[in-house]
Amino acid sequence: MSSASPVLRVCRRESFDAAHQLCDPKLSAEENRARYGKCVNLHGHRYQIEVIVTGEMDGASGYVVDLKQLADLIKTEVIQHVDHHNLNTDVPWLEGRIPTVETLAIVFFERLRPHIPSGVLHSVRLWETEKNWAECSRGE
Repeated sequence: MSSASPVLRVCRRESFDAAHQLCDPKLSAEENRARYGKCVNLHGHRYQIEVIVTGEMDGASGYVVDLKQLADLIKTEVIQHVDHHNLNTDVPWLEGRIPTVETLAIVFFERLRPHIPSGVLHSVRLWETEKNWAECSRGE
């Protein structure tokens, strides 16, 4: 029988709508179409972002992290910048990046990591469609 402490993870899910176009400016139109298919055209998604925090439960509050504070942080650091925007042209901190779901998961993780009020940021999972997601997590 193990005496290891249980690991607690809590998750907050938020959503936003944004448009993007997958294209590498170093490639020709034909090369981009071959690489990205129909996603080379400007199109939009209703993204779902899941932010997972792990840590010890605070005995007084019963929380690992206050989920209302986490929701506010997600909105401040990510959603207010990307919701109803073109990710290729409207978000300065995405400039020069191809806004794939993988790239967005990494960038969102890096934006949130320094601000997690308690606990440790475990991962950011970003759903682009109901079938496609990418997750960025801290090394373990």
